[in-house]
Amino acid sequence: MAGGAGNGSSGMINGINVTPLVDIMLVLLIIFMVTAKLVVAPTSALGVQLPKAATGDAVQVIFSVQLTRQGGSYVNGHAVTDDDAIKAQADQELAQHPDLRAVIQADGEVPHRRVIHVMDLLSQAHVSNIAFAVDLSNAPQGPPAP
Repeated sequence: MAGGAGNGSSGMINGINVTPLVDIMLVLLIIFMVTAKLVVAPTSALGVQLPKAATGDAVQVIFSVQLTRQGGSYVNGHAVTDDDAIKAQADQELAQHPDLRAVIQADGEVPHRRVIHVMDLLSQAHVSNIAFAVDLSNAPQGPPAP
């Protein structure tokens, strides 16, 4: 008898193997759970402010802070005596220009705590758009040597 079960019974198949069906359904359930989270709130993961196109009439005002390796500070190209002057000038600029953007440019030898302190001063002055200027002219070329 070809195709026999081997035990001599020639009856019908009484059971269906549902394991592959369950595996496929679990995979689809996981896929739908992950994609549903992205569909409902695609931008909730990280808030990013994209630049907006400006016309020739609108000019953005940049509040530039430079930190030198000797410990000096410059605001918009002018030397300042202490950190309170940075905060005071940021307050004045923000009062004149509500959409003020600040750029911090620090030498590579400036300690990290100094840059964070200037960021804190700007946030105390309620400047919320802060960027960092990068000078790529002194950047190493290629991967580091082992």
